[in-house]
Amino acid sequence: MKHEITTFNTKKTIASSLKKFMEKKPLSKITVSEIVADCKINRKTFYYHFENIQELLKWMLEQEAIEVVKNFDLLLDYEDAINFVLDYVEENKHILNCAYDSIGSNELNRFFHNDFNSIVMTIINRYEEIMGIEVDNNFRIFICDFYTEAIVGMIVRLLKNKHPYDRHKLIEYVSLTIKSSLPTVLKEAEKERHELRML
Repeated sequence: MKHEITTFNTKKTIASSLKKFMEKKPLSKITVSEIVADCKINRKTFYYHFENIQELLKWMLEQEAIEVVKNFDLLLDYEDAINFVLDYVEENKHILNCAYDSIGSNELNRFFHNDFNSIVMTIINRYEEIMGIEVDNNFRIFICDFYTEAIVGMIVRLLKNKHPYDRHKLIEYVSLTIKSSLPTVLKEAEKERHELRML
């Protein structure tokens, strides 16, 4: 256990160094030598934990996603949860744009997907509870992915300044879409599930 904590703390130190350098220059210009010098560790320590800087970047994004998700239980409203993630995007816009330019949209989408998948699944479960229904689990996963992909696409476009909406409008429209469409979809799915059981 002690070894795991030490390993994690070393990785966090290396990731913090990367983040600091990413605020100053493109990822392609950052070297392992700079990072190990900044962390006061040797190259072997870096390569023990990460194969290269790209792997370090992916690990850093995954850990930050985990840190964001940890806060979801503290949020009573999903609009607050979306706001929470958008705050993270604004505070780390330069870092995320640097990551986008280095690893592409697919990896960045995966980062946000983890966050919003949890939010959307919570919303779906809450609606099922309120409506007193239960949909097929495969459909639940599908509809969760469907809404998540749409929201994540919007967030990435917002990050790249390719969006016609500001964050307040984005949250308003997402909320309106979910509130007006999700209950209907779930109700129809539950109805179909019941009809199939009767056959």
